[in-house]
Amino acid sequence: MTVPNTPPDPARADGVTDAVPAPYAADRDPYAAPGPASEPYGLPPGVDVTAGKDRPVEPLAQRLLPELRVGAATVLACLVLGVVMGALWVWLAPKVPLVVDGNKILYADPEGEQRAGADSVFVLLGLGAGLLTALGAFLFTRKRGGGIAVAVGLAVGGLLASVGAWGLGRWLGPSGDLVAQARRVGNGGHFSADIDLGAYGAVLAWPMAAMVLLLALSAAFGKREEDPPPYWVPGPPVPGAGAGLPAGYPAAPPEDRRPDWPEDRPQDRWEDRREDRREG
Repeated sequence: MTVPNTPPDPARADGVTDAVPAPYAADRDPYAAPGPASEPYGLPPGVDVTAGKDRPVEPLAQRLLPELRVGAATVLACLVLGVVMGALWVWLAPKVPLVVDGNKILYADPEGEQRAGADSVFVLLGLGAGLLTALGAFLFTRKRGGGIAVAVGLAVGGLLASVGAWGLGRWLGPSGDLVAQARRVGNGGHFSADIDLGAYGAVLAWPMAAMVLLLALSAAFGKREEDPPPYWVPGPPVPGAGAGLPAGYPAAPPEDRRPDWPEDRPQDRWEDRREDRREG
C-alpha cells in the first residue's frame, strides 16, 4: 500500500518516470553555488561565454586620432577665413575723422557714429563667417555623422579667428599714435583714428553663429540611426545563434521542469476509489 500523494518511483515498470530531461537533472542542485563562468545555467559544459573578451583593445590615442584631425582641420579653416575677415573689416569699417587744432586733436564730427559702425561691421562679418564655416563643416563631415570634434573645432576656431581678425585689423588700419599723425599733417590737417572694438563681446558673434547653424543643420539634415522595429515584429535571425550546442540541448530552461504526467495514472485511480468509498 502506498501513502497518499506519494509521487511514483522514477524506475517504474509501467514506463512512467519522474526523470527531468538533461541538463536539468538531479545532479544540478538548484541550491548549489554557481559554477565557473564557462558553465553558466542554460549553457552546456564546455561552452565558454568569455570567448572573445580577451581581444586586443584599440588604444585611446588611435581612436581619437580621426576626431583630432577633423577638429584641427576645422580650426585651421577658421583661422584662414579670419585673415580675410580682418582685411575686410579694415576696408569696410567707417573711419573716425580727426582734426588738428593748434595743440589739440579734435573730432571732426563730434556726433558721428563711426565707432559704433566699426563694431557693427565686425559683428556682421563675424556672423557671415560663422554661418559659412558651419555650413562647410557640416557638408564636409555629413557622411561620418559630424561628431563632437566638429562642434569644438568651430567654437575654438571661430573664437581664435575673431580675435585674430581684430588684431589684424588694428595692425593694418591707421596708426594709433595720434601725436605722430598730428605732427605729420600739421595744424588744421585731417587724419583718421585707428579702428578698434568698443564692444569686446563682438568677438563671440562668429562662434555663436556657427554653433546655432550647426545645431539646426544637424537636427534637420543630420545622419540618423535607423529606428528599431516595433516589438511585435520579429527581428532577423541572428547569425550563429545556437551554434556549438549539442543536438537536442535546450538553450533556455523550460517553463515547467516536470514532465507531463499521463492522464490515467495508478495513483489517480487509487485516489478515485478512495473517494468513492467515502461517498458510499
